[in-house]
Amino acid sequence: MARGSGALMARASAMAVLALVLGTLAAVAWRAGGLGALDATDLAAARFTVAQALVSATLSVAFAVPVARALYRRRFRGRGALIALMGAPFILPAVVAVMGLLAVFGRAGVLSDALAALGLPRISIYGAQGVVLAHVFFNLPLATRLLLHGWQAIPSERFRLAASLGFTPAHTRRHIEAPMLRATLPGAWLAIFLVCLTSFAVALTLGGGPAATTIELAIYQAFRFDFDLGRAASLGLLQVALCTAALLATARIALPQSFGAGLDRAAVLPAHPGHLLKVQDAAAIALAAGFLIVPMAAVLGRGLPALASLPASVWLAAGRSLGVALAATVLTLALALPLALAAAKARHRGFEWAGTLPLVASPLVLGTGLFLLLRPLAAPANLALPVTVLVNAALALPFALRSLLPAARNLHADYDRLATSLSLGGLARLRLLSLPRLARPLGFAAGLSAALSMGDLGVIALFADPAKATLPLQLYALMGAYRMADAAAAASLLMVLSFALFWLFDRAGQHADT
Repeated sequence: MARGSGALMARASAMAVLALVLGTLAAVAWRAGGLGALDATDLAAARFTVAQALVSATLSVAFAVPVARALYRRRFRGRGALIALMGAPFILPAVVAVMGLLAVFGRAGVLSDALAALGLPRISIYGAQGVVLAHVFFNLPLATRLLLHGWQAIPSERFRLAASLGFTPAHTRRHIEAPMLRATLPGAWLAIFLVCLTSFAVALTLGGGPAATTIELAIYQAFRFDFDLGRAASLGLLQVALCTAALLATARIALPQSFGAGLDRAAVLPAHPGHLLKVQDAAAIALAAGFLIVPMAAVLGRGLPALASLPASVWLAAGRSLGVALAATVLTLALALPLALAAAKARHRGFEWAGTLPLVASPLVLGTGLFLLLRPLAAPANLALPVTVLVNAALALPFALRSLLPAARNLHADYDRLATSLSLGGLARLRLLSLPRLARPLGFAAGLSAALSMGDLGVIALFADPAKATLPLQLYALMGAYRMADAAAAASLLMVLSFALFWLFDRAGQHADT
């Protein structure tokens, strides 16, 4: 890609993202006219949103510490597959995860049946406890992966020195692990807090009621049930303010580590593993694995046998979801690739900031703004699928950009001068240099974007009518109609399609990596 054309495409991508995000936020702010439309119920929803995010983030990172420590210092058959599984809930559609959690922890779930057999009362996960449980299910793997990366970043020589000095496990935790956790935990906590602030599908299916309504759910209710656009816009403005504050805190809260560089030797187990520590690590890994695997297995066990009996409307909805996911993936990569290549060359961070800007808005906030902008021009329901593609692409862009940026910077540092000396530019440079060297992160970014778009139940819930429902919306309708057998089958189909898209794109990127 020539320098001029590449820079032009990057500027066009940045301008498109800025226009989408800032344009919709401006429409929301104009329609809101401030926060005067909010009442006591909305302020209660804001308090619950922040409270459940605080509890969910704290529990996620607290449980992740022993799991990440155990995965770091233990070696066993299947360890790599289990660590890979830790990323599965992040791309698992939220409504599918809710189905799995209900199958295990719901009033008719496995755990309630076991309690009933012992003469104990059944449990219910509807309400605040269900919202927190689902958020921990989604974010425990994310926190574990982030903390595991922190342990892996500690040079092996530190543990070797600790062993030679006769450190006990308490000394190792205090002098080696605690500094890493002080540097890693705040950023991981705030990232999960931000995710929980903008959760919609979990609150829609497990929350509700005055005591368990989030801002996202309040926006949906004001929009769909009351058609109070002013109140919905005011809630959206409040949501943006909370997300912006969390993002600013995320950028400043992480503390630097001071371990220095190592010699890249193989990792060693900390000193004095001991039998008790082995039992503790095994218990932490087993409990985390069971918590993650059993709900997904429960959905597949109930749903796969009933796939053949699904009504035609579900298969049509699956086709729409595939079309939306593929279109959103193409659009995401079309925006992310020029932004990543330009950000790798630029001395300032303008292109990188443009690509991460969608993080300040949630799907419902963007959907509300687009509804306000499009309503005078056309019937919003007729634009449901294109708008869903646009919003999904924008929301997947920050993740795609983060996947591409490290490889793009290495590409620029290693090959830019050589390509310039060979007068390699334009499409030839893109085809012969950029795409082959970026194939692996491109495949991962495409798979992640497709999976996230496949399972989205955000903006489509605002715009679509039943005739244009995607698979997540159709699944939610089946759950609302108490057609649980069909809902389990639809959830299995959605899970299989989401993971298949991720696997196919990721494998294609690995195969194309030269």
